[in-house]
Amino acid sequence: MAIAPSDILLTGRVAVVTGGGAGIGRGIAQGLAAFGASVAIWERNPDTCVQAAQEVGGLGIETDVRDAAAVDAALDRTQGELGTVSILVNNAGGTFHSPLLETSENGWDALYRSNLRHVLLCTQRVARRLVDAAQPGSVINITSIEGGRAAPGYAAYAAAKAGVVNYTKTASFELAPHRIRVNAIAPDLTMTEGIQNLAIGDLSGGLADGIPMQRVGHVDEIASAAVFLASNMASYITGQTIHVDGGTEAAGGWYFHPGTGTPTLGSA
Repeated sequence: MAIAPSDILLTGRVAVVTGGGAGIGRGIAQGLAAFGASVAIWERNPDTCVQAAQEVGGLGIETDVRDAAAVDAALDRTQGELGTVSILVNNAGGTFHSPLLETSENGWDALYRSNLRHVLLCTQRVARRLVDAAQPGSVINITSIEGGRAAPGYAAYAAAKAGVVNYTKTASFELAPHRIRVNAIAPDLTMTEGIQNLAIGDLSGGLADGIPMQRVGHVDEIASAAVFLASNMASYITGQTIHVDGGTEAAGGWYFHPGTGTPTLGSA
């Protein structure tokens, strides 16, 4: 069975991108639409929800995906207006600085709900309908490089992202007989509004010096991986976490010294 350029196309498919009003989610929504998918954006912010939906000629639904009833309502409307959802991108999430000794129970719960709980809610609801319709699908979970390494000051966030990685594996196994693939994308530093707000200084250097490719990523590079995973080009890939991170995860702490260019492990 030879591959063809048409295998990457998503024509006739319906996609949902949670948290698609800005950043990586917005970039993924644009990428999916560019390859032919009809896109619904589920986003809490009403303004960015409308703007992002207009950009892709899609459907914007103001939705808090942490709430099961809101997810059910958004899915009903999406299916009613666009058709059965066969591509789900669980992108919604967020973080804040919370040192371990200072993290409250409320803070921990908030980060869990923002980064992990909705992955179950949305995947479960979409997968149930695909199973009922006997249709295949692709679920793409956006995790983070922080899900696989220490993240000082962000323990709750990192734990939730690690949970996304493991959930991806288990969900992929349980849903494989139904032809529903489940994969994850783990970015490192990616140029988004959120990263710019968190960062101090110029992202072209400093933090980027620890990335083997010596630059931050772009949302379009994350979107490219999402389009691939959603398409028939990835028809035999499931349960995987793809690190779109400029080589950081593979480097295991090695980086090129910004002054000498010498491969360096640990502190300079």
